[in-house]
Amino acid sequence: MPGNSIRTGSWRRTDITLVIGLFLATTAFTLWQNSRVAVLWDLSYLLDTSYRFALGQTPYRDFPLVHPPLTFLIQSLLIRIAGRHYLLPVLYAAIISGLGTILTWRISLRVLENRVVNARFVSMILTLPLIFFGVHGIYPHPIYDCDCAFAILAAIFFLQHIQPPAGEQESPFRQWLRPSIAGAAAVLPVFFKQNMGLPFLLAVVGGTLFMLLQTATRKPVDPRSAIQPSTMLRFLVAAAASSIAGILLLQFTVGLGNYLQWTVHFAAQRRLPGFADMISVYQQPSFWWTTPTLGCGLIILHTRLARHLWIRILALSLACAPFVATLIFLFLSDDLDDRADDLLALWPLLLVAAAISALFALRKGITLSRLLPFFVLAAIHGTFLSQQLWGSTYAIWPLLILLIATLLAEIPPASSKIALVLASVISATFLVCGSLYALGHERLNYIQLPDAPPHRDSLPALRGMATPGPYLADFEELVDFANNEIPPQDGILLLPGEEPFFYATGRIPRFPVQIFDQTTDPYSAAELMQEARKRNIKWVIVKTRLQSNADPLPDRELTMNLIQQEFRQHKRLDGYDVYRRR
Repeated sequence: MPGNSIRTGSWRRTDITLVIGLFLATTAFTLWQNSRVAVLWDLSYLLDTSYRFALGQTPYRDFPLVHPPLTFLIQSLLIRIAGRHYLLPVLYAAIISGLGTILTWRISLRVLENRVVNARFVSMILTLPLIFFGVHGIYPHPIYDCDCAFAILAAIFFLQHIQPPAGEQESPFRQWLRPSIAGAAAVLPVFFKQNMGLPFLLAVVGGTLFMLLQTATRKPVDPRSAIQPSTMLRFLVAAAASSIAGILLLQFTVGLGNYLQWTVHFAAQRRLPGFADMISVYQQPSFWWTTPTLGCGLIILHTRLARHLWIRILALSLACAPFVATLIFLFLSDDLDDRADDLLALWPLLLVAAAISALFALRKGITLSRLLPFFVLAAIHGTFLSQQLWGSTYAIWPLLILLIATLLAEIPPASSKIALVLASVISATFLVCGSLYALGHERLNYIQLPDAPPHRDSLPALRGMATPGPYLADFEELVDFANNEIPPQDGILLLPGEEPFFYATGRIPRFPVQIFDQTTDPYSAAELMQEARKRNIKWVIVKTRLQSNADPLPDRELTMNLIQQEFRQHKRLDGYDVYRRR
């Protein structure tokens, strides 16, 4: 659509069919993924922390938490409503993933509408790969990254609906309602994941202020579709009011100082990468041939040479080459790591191409639709602050699809049919490579996944949990032991905490930290033991057969030496050593 028009075509019967199909396919794949694998370390953090919320323990004040609260609040609400049932968070993840795919399709349709031939079909084929790597396709459990990605999609959707289509009259209430919802939605991601949500919010607010300044100093690019200054002001007021409300709520519940200490200062100290690591995503070997190839193809389409058919064919061939090469390498390599690297190497390529295309489009004027790529790029690069490219992309493939849509939308009208072909090639690459990437659990290579049928948990609270290996059977034995030999009121410390023990047993966590690694544990070995004495911890349970590939416990040898000075070994189980205070 030209300018920043927010007009969209009416819903068609085929749209309803497509939405239902995308939703069911995405949710079904997420449910199936959950039936095959359970990442105990992450589930322990999610479920035990949410359970503490449900018990009324206050995060940031009563116990450390390095992430914003909304993901845990949602799961704690499910616990308060329906109890401790593992299938509830699994079903939640599946629904969110399905809704995320629908939002991505609808947003990309608005971006492409009136810009490319067969925009509905193009948006559909771009969205199809999200069946396999939607919000929860690659990592199937609820987690803050996935919730934040969904919240960003919702915020972008409301931004596209910030005012009614041109020529449509609305009541004063609805004129306030649209930008107010959009403003609140733009703030919400910050309270799911700080490094994703904050850059997105700053980009959106900065872009809105820039558009407002432009409106005050010059005529809008397209007066019929330009966002009205009053609408932008209402959006900014709503965003500011929502931010202030969130800050005040934190102050009066957990203490703003406590919140900033754990989610900003401590989190940055433990997780913020150096500059060299941050730019390492753009240092892939293939990047140096794929970028000029794709760039030359897109540039040629913007020249007069593109009037000739054979030139358009050449440009299309150049633009498709990186994706075709990724498909070819897939069939030439049997190594899962190499296949994953080839697929993920497309990320920096597409990020650079989308950024340059978006900058080029600003020459025509600054509008909401032309600023959208920068909002998405801010969120993506904020995500990379956690684990750079290789570890961070699992929840944000829908954002990459939106960037591809903005890239295709800028192809000149004379060559717009090429957008359909290029979209088809990209979609085919993502469908084939992405499905194998998700099915092979390559993103989950930080845990051990033996080549064996999944063991299904028999504990009532964890019924439905399944993963290959002995880990769930070990955990079931531990729970049986605890139920039979550890009094319910005794304090228990689990090291490193790679199991949702308190969620599964219903016991009250008495130690401030429930999982121990560099990013969540603020204690030295000596401080750990001091805190254990202070909390009257009577039992220490040490996991000896980890699902995680690397031992996350800091200073294990020193910690074990200190434990054995105050605790004696009481029992040895399959996968656990149990110590009791002397």
